[in-house]
Amino acid sequence: MSQPDTVTRILDSAERLARQGGYNAFSFRQIAAEIGVKPASIHYHFATKEDLGAALAERYANRFLKALGDPEEGEPPQLLLRYIDAYRAALVTDELMCLCGMFGAEIGSLPDPVARQTRGFFERNLAWLTRVFTRANRGDPDSCAARTIATLEGGMILARAMGDMALFDKSVRALSAEMPVA
Repeated sequence: MSQPDTVTRILDSAERLARQGGYNAFSFRQIAAEIGVKPASIHYHFATKEDLGAALAERYANRFLKALGDPEEGEPPQLLLRYIDAYRAALVTDELMCLCGMFGAEIGSLPDPVARQTRGFFERNLAWLTRVFTRANRGDPDSCAARTIATLEGGMILARAMGDMALFDKSVRALSAEMPVA
């Protein structure tokens, strides 16, 4: 098995740090020390921190949506469970927050390219969920999609703040009940 390339290692390190503490929780110097390169090596791949932040948000969004798959393939209840499980895995398995949730909380102070990619994550997620809720023919799909994301992001914050991962499951239980598996 080959070692990941430098760009992947930079992105992995920065993502972990950002998912723990937000945009200001990582620096080129810190990443360089963690992965064993000089800060100039990071600047070679990402001229500025905003370039790195935008690349992080874009990669995270692409990976997240790819893992969800096509909202037209599968039954809506299973698709909703897959969506909930993606958030749960981030919190419980990875022990990290949603990267774009962290960036979203800081949106007013983010550089424009990072803010754009962060908004893009939420736009794409809203579109995916809206399609699932439209197919399920349950309520107003746009409202259901927005409520789902807000509940999951809020559930992550509550569980992390209280140090009780079971609070995530309690806070999102109603989402699964809303669209029971047939």
